[in-house]
Amino acid sequence: MVHRRHDPDVCGVTAAIAVIEGKWKTTLLWLLESGPHRPAELRRRVPGLTEKVLTQALREMEADGVVHREVHDVLPPKTVYSLTAFGRELAEALAPLSDWGHRRLERLTGVPVS
Repeated sequence: MVHRRHDPDVCGVTAAIAVIEGKWKTTLLWLLESGPHRPAELRRRVPGLTEKVLTQALREMEADGVVHREVHDVLPPKTVYSLTAFGRELAEALAPLSDWGHRRLERLTGVPVS
């Protein structure tokens, strides 16, 4: 069975959503837009995100080509994650959807979202 993120016969939007689906991937993408981060930094910035789930999400994002993992040969080992060019392209593509989401929240709450 072909996973829908790799299935050429699915809608392009479905293939894109398969890459960002899950509770934490869009948040991680948003954080990594500001520059490279170490895993501990990401965990501190996202309350409720466990180390196991963070590792799993980053591995999936790396496999999908949106995140780059760099391991520095020092003691203790230092790992840094950053967006690839493909990941930055995804973030740019999601910007209008983010804008729409903020407008929706404003309509629902009557409170401007920055």
